[in-house]
Amino acid sequence: MPSSSRRSTSPRWLGKLELQTERGPVLGDVRIRLLEAIAETGSISKAAPLVPLSYKGAWDAVDAMNNLAEQPLVARSTGGRQGGGTTLTTHGLKMVALYRAMEAESQAALDRVMGQWATLGHDGAQDVRAFQHLLRGMAMRTSARNQFVCTVERVDAGPVDVALSLRLDAAHALSVVITQTSAERLGVQVGTALMVLVKASAVSISRRAPAGAGTSPVRGPVRNRLWGEVGRCIDGGEHSEVTLDLGGGRTVTAVLPTATVNKLAPQAGERLCAHFLPSAAIVSVLG
Repeated sequence: MPSSSRRSTSPRWLGKLELQTERGPVLGDVRIRLLEAIAETGSISKAAPLVPLSYKGAWDAVDAMNNLAEQPLVARSTGGRQGGGTTLTTHGLKMVALYRAMEAESQAALDRVMGQWATLGHDGAQDVRAFQHLLRGMAMRTSARNQFVCTVERVDAGPVDVALSLRLDAAHALSVVITQTSAERLGVQVGTALMVLVKASAVSISRRAPAGAGTSPVRGPVRNRLWGEVGRCIDGGEHSEVTLDLGGGRTVTAVLPTATVNKLAPQAGERLCAHFLPSAAIVSVLG
């Protein structure tokens, strides 16, 4: 039999889907493979190289999925008779199954379309490559570590800026300041669902809420406050990373000078306050 490696194959569309909810994009091919690996190994550290992802990249992906999903997809435990571990929640298992089912249907449809295209006499290979390049150019990812899906509860407009009072969940509210022009362009109003992006370097951690924290006016030094338990700390040399668990699967991450973290000396499970200025956030309208 001739070797399969010698057979010429034409480009093939692959059905790599991105699963979205009203809270924003949650799952894609890499994250699904990570969830499957976690389910198989019971450990993020063991699952990461199977994807492959770095250990830190795998943790970041888990945090992002739990933050954006309606319910946590991954549950983590420490200690106990089994030594702790990581498992998929019932919701997580259902989401993986749904994604794989949709992926199979999408792939079948793509194969049918491309099969019909080939019979029309077009240069399918050239057209597919050109379209793939276009899609890659349109793709956008964000470097912001903290991503929160919020609902606008109040809009306070000033001469130049607009203060948005946002609801993250029952326990957490945020305040964001954007320009009047941005608010008009995005069509922001009460009830609008927003994605709030905050770089980890803009977040501070302390044992007490910062002075002046409270309801944010259009202008002022007021800072957002997110209280949570220390989930993990990563020493990166000059800078270190501290992640707080906010509950409900949500987290917030701060990147701080290592000297600052050493002085604070956060302990696992300790309740601390993450805070950042309203002007430090970038917002995007969902839907």
